[in-house]
Amino acid sequence: MTLPARKPDWLRVRLPAGPQQEEFEGLKARFRARKLHTVCEEARCPNIFECWGQGTATVMILGETCTRGCRFCSVNTGRPGGRVDPDEPENTAVSLAEMGLAYVVLTMVDRDDLPDGGAAHVAKTVRRIKQRSPALRVETLVGDFGGSHDDVRTVVQEGAPDVFAHNVEVVPRLQRPIRDARCSWDRSIDVLVAAKAFGAGVTKSSLMVGLGETRDEVLGAMELLRAADVDVLTIGQYLRPTRRHATVERYVDPAEFHDYEQAGRDMGFAFVASGPLVRSSYRAAEAFLSGVLAERATGEPAATMNRYGRKRKLSVLA
Repeated sequence: MTLPARKPDWLRVRLPAGPQQEEFEGLKARFRARKLHTVCEEARCPNIFECWGQGTATVMILGETCTRGCRFCSVNTGRPGGRVDPDEPENTAVSLAEMGLAYVVLTMVDRDDLPDGGAAHVAKTVRRIKQRSPALRVETLVGDFGGSHDDVRTVVQEGAPDVFAHNVEVVPRLQRPIRDARCSWDRSIDVLVAAKAFGAGVTKSSLMVGLGETRDEVLGAMELLRAADVDVLTIGQYLRPTRRHATVERYVDPAEFHDYEQAGRDMGFAFVASGPLVRSSYRAAEAFLSGVLAERATGEPAATMNRYGRKRKLSVLA
């Protein structure tokens, strides 16, 4: 196998400076004080400086240890032993209320050690957030809960998040070599379909590329996601977090990302964010969703929608 050359220019990350640096440090201090974890740090997201520098972050609940070991992810893998911080839902809600955000992504580690996979904890956290910040839009980016429909129902109906997200991560052929053995394409699709059946208004998923998939495989995966009635899709370049993780097979050119965005728009996705540094939690997708949710609530076009054109199928190329 021939490894790709060094990272191209379009994958260079700009470090924060001035007010952005201050905002970055401020958010970091708040999370430390509340003993909260962010997937931004745990998964070594390349957009951390940009997002934190603009006052946005993705909160990771249920601890910092995942019971699964996917080959793309740098979150700690281990055995939490059924331990859950009972104060986490309230601490998370208080912290987010202090930040005054409009949209938050609440993600989680897989917790196969818990009877419900952590579903009740997720739902409780969403409820606490909405009690303290009624106007805050909440997206839950969750695991597959072992395929349990009861647990999916708990998150959707008891938590009532504005957006239900679950990532398929890679194309069907690469599921086994890249994701943990307990994950599968069929199970992930089933979770997304079940969420819609239980009343989720908006569903969302994400694909990584650069792991050896072909263009036709990416398009085929997109078609399967759309057939499952997934509304929002993000597509981004896989970046190897450490030498212990799966290698990058190639760096996908921005033009190819643009082609995927156009194809997704033609397939009927409400929104596709496709670009080298796009991640499952991505500011452009969140801005679009904020606009959609506001429009549904008021019946009037939101400012986010007006910026791009009301009810237009949108896309972003990073």
